[in-house]
Amino acid sequence: MADKGEAQVEAIWLKMGRGGEMTGVSETRLVEGVGIEGNADQGGYRQVTLLDADAWEAATAELGVELDPARRRANLLIRGVNLTETNGRVLRVAGCQIQIHGETLPCGLMDAAAQGLKEALTPEWRAGAYGMVIEGGPVTVGDSVYWDS
Repeated sequence: MADKGEAQVEAIWLKMGRGGEMTGVSETRLVEGVGIEGNADQGGYRQVTLLDADAWEAATAELGVELDPARRRANLLIRGVNLTETNGRVLRVAGCQIQIHGETLPCGLMDAAAQGLKEALTPEWRAGAYGMVIEGGPVTVGDSVYWDS
């Protein structure tokens, strides 16, 4: 469990099917080379999607709306780690490692959630990042998050 003020996992969601609902869970398991156990999207470079809670809150505040970050459809909501321009870096989540492979671009579903949200999420990787699991293990809400050097 992270100490107060440290970067940490704030929420975990699993996608049950393509275009399906996101289901919140308190813990999950990352599997090396696969992704999140039980998640619909597995394999490839986009095994895990991450959303920075501060970036989400900045985007929704610009629009003057309050939206559940689950609407972004990311797997992990983290706070305290900036995802901007992090392609190639390795993020440690609890005892796991995720190599970032790119920016998650906002899609039209964001404007269905709130008009203008797609544009508000566009600058500075506000819509998040995606990556591959290079070291797996359990992840729980509250776990520490930090960049490997």
